[in-house]
Amino acid sequence: MRNSIRELRTARGWTQAALADLLDVSRQTVNALETGRYDPSLPLAFRLARLLGEPLEAIFDPDEQDEAATTR
Repeated sequence: MRNSIRELRTARGWTQAALADLLDVSRQTVNALETGRYDPSLPLAFRLARLLGEPLEAIFDPDEQDEAATTR
């Protein structure tokens, strides 16, 4: 799943460590989220959305492969 976490984070001048502290997760988790190696749980996704002041749809975008799997 593609996401815009890195862009939203850097636009606010936050480091990965700062975002991790705000979310109460590790910096490694933030890195894994940003690089798409980890999809967040629903509670974490909602915390991210609230913290970034963006709707979930503005942060997360399923890629074409995910969309194709749901239409079969």
